[in-house]
Amino acid sequence: MHKAGRHFLQIPGPTNVPDDVLRAIDHPTMDHRSPEFGALGQKAIAGMKTVFKTKADVVIYPASGTGAWEAALVNTLSPGERVLMCETGHFAWLWQRLATRLGLEPEIIETDWRTGADVAAIAERLERDTDHEIRAVCVVHNETSTGCTSEIAKVRQALDAAGHPALLMVDVISSLASIDYRHDEWGVDVTVGGSQKGLMLPPGLSFNAISAKALEASNFAKLQRSFWAWDEMLNANKTGFFPYTPATNMLYGLVTAVERLHEEGLDQVFARHQRHAEATRRAVRAWGLEVLCRTPEHYSGALTAVVMPDGHSADALRKVVHERLNMSLGNGLGRLADRVFRIGHLGDFNDLMLAGTLSGVEIGLKLAGVPHFAGGVQAALDYLGEAAGKAVADAA
Repeated sequence: MHKAGRHFLQIPGPTNVPDDVLRAIDHPTMDHRSPEFGALGQKAIAGMKTVFKTKADVVIYPASGTGAWEAALVNTLSPGERVLMCETGHFAWLWQRLATRLGLEPEIIETDWRTGADVAAIAERLERDTDHEIRAVCVVHNETSTGCTSEIAKVRQALDAAGHPALLMVDVISSLASIDYRHDEWGVDVTVGGSQKGLMLPPGLSFNAISAKALEASNFAKLQRSFWAWDEMLNANKTGFFPYTPATNMLYGLVTAVERLHEEGLDQVFARHQRHAEATRRAVRAWGLEVLCRTPEHYSGALTAVVMPDGHSADALRKVVHERLNMSLGNGLGRLADRVFRIGHLGDFNDLMLAGTLSGVEIGLKLAGVPHFAGGVQAALDYLGEAAGKAVADAA
């Protein structure tokens, strides 16, 4: 049945794709062996380095983020090697499962899925690993299933304090271009990214940012790799080309998306995401509901996961919102299934879109019979008004 108006896609990715990015993807497909394509490839790679905040190599795969997870591991590690992984949520758990399937031995630091990575536990384990059996530490920067971020700079400090040579690998799939991230400054060895969230693109591209240390490790890694191999990719990338057919039209969109980010300014992009996140949390609290993330220092700027009252179904609420209001909210994943719903506020998103999103949630809570207080939207609007007033005052 036709539904009037625009669908509100408020899951934490894939996100809304801006019209100018869609139009760029709509360019006629070019010959991927032509000089023109070489220039496009070089521009796309150079642009991604600015988003990762790195001078290191960046590789672009025609794949989802899962592919870039695998690439990070198979290019640097050998069968049976130990990797230390912090289970901050469902996606951290999936990365662990992938590592096991590849023949690695993940060692898990568990959390209650309501905080970021436990840096103290990571530090303690690294201090005990005097034989340096741990070859890599893997952390999800922004856990999409929970709305909790991890403090990557502190994880690097833990590695340095222990004098530990393990590689630091970080998943930024739902934080890249939404939450401040610094590959070089934070000493990350492999960063894993994806196109469908803060980069404002459809699914289909994924990325590895690769330190010199990680590149050196790839010379000795014994896990099997072919499609994911960095060496062939980096050799072809020197002139902007790829060792196999790339996602040509997605690269048009990527160049446009990166230009769009820099037109706004990355710092302004991050501030906008933090503003929308705080407004959303104020709405949740005004409704009398609970934000899943319980540590303010780990609040995500990209999404907010909301805990349902006991005895009420998050999926039932989501169904009502989808059918009656033409809006999609994120579902609970893994151990959080049917217990939380997730509000995505990342990508190409502004104050008015947030107001519409939160209005939809508040109406949905009433339609679904979920106990709550009125006024969540107003609490968010009050905060957004204050923030706008402060911005005007600061600019004067």
